[in-house]
Amino acid sequence: MKFVTFRLGGERRIGVYEAADQSVRPISMSSAEATVGVGAVLGRDPASLELLSAIPLDSVVLDAPFPRPSRNIFCVGKNYREHAREFSRSGFDSSATMGEVPKAPIIFSKVPECVIADGDDVIIDPSVSDAIDYEAELAVIIGKGGRNIKTEDAMDHVWGYTIVNDVTARDLQGRYSQWLIGKSQDTFCPMGPIAVTADEIDVANTKMRCLVNGEIRQQANTQDLIFDIPTIIATISAGVTLVPGDIIATGTPAGVGIGFKPPKYLRDGDVVRIEIDGIGALENRFVERRS
Repeated sequence: MKFVTFRLGGERRIGVYEAADQSVRPISMSSAEATVGVGAVLGRDPASLELLSAIPLDSVVLDAPFPRPSRNIFCVGKNYREHAREFSRSGFDSSATMGEVPKAPIIFSKVPECVIADGDDVIIDPSVSDAIDYEAELAVIIGKGGRNIKTEDAMDHVWGYTIVNDVTARDLQGRYSQWLIGKSQDTFCPMGPIAVTADEIDVANTKMRCLVNGEIRQQANTQDLIFDIPTIIATISAGVTLVPGDIIATGTPAGVGIGFKPPKYLRDGDVVRIEIDGIGALENRFVERRS
């Protein structure tokens, strides 16, 4: 099933997306329950959900599936071989001493407050950074928590997937030893708009694309991941208890702006569109705005 978080008449609702007629069927639940977005249906049998009458998609305002995640978003760095090589050569990689291709997953995070929805503007603040980059990523949604999860059991903990743009200020990333500041600027985590249940896609063989102003910049398949999803989950949960609603961005493929010579950073008015087969598309405009 495909779920969306949306607003209708100023009220947040959760619904099932129907691609055939471009509509959404709201789920019967209180507005208080819907505050957490798609997190409200985690752990519930989809067959038990009471669906209301369909509403045309163009009549609602889509939110991110998790408008404000309860915890930082877990992220994996340098998880596609060609991207690992292009980033290591960029001069902005504080992990380059580990080698071009990492021997273990590189885990960092983005703060939940930087999440925005499909169609929202990503803010470029030139007083802070002039090296804004895009990163198309498949994101895992944890449905069952756990600690010290074994790789062979990891997929039992996955509820589904969504799309994330891991927007990054490359100059800030290069300036500091840790990546959180460069990754967590306001509006730097477009997400959604659709969250799909795990049965909707073959996550071991899923294609993704990223386009900037209609130009294809990134094309990859999850087959190209250095560390697969079970390995990522096992790595993070080794001593860190995962909880339902945790989101893990699995890494970006080659073709980011920093990989070009000279770099192709994002400028005022640029539109970034990320497409992942079986999920949908996430599109945002980048707008210059000084603080």
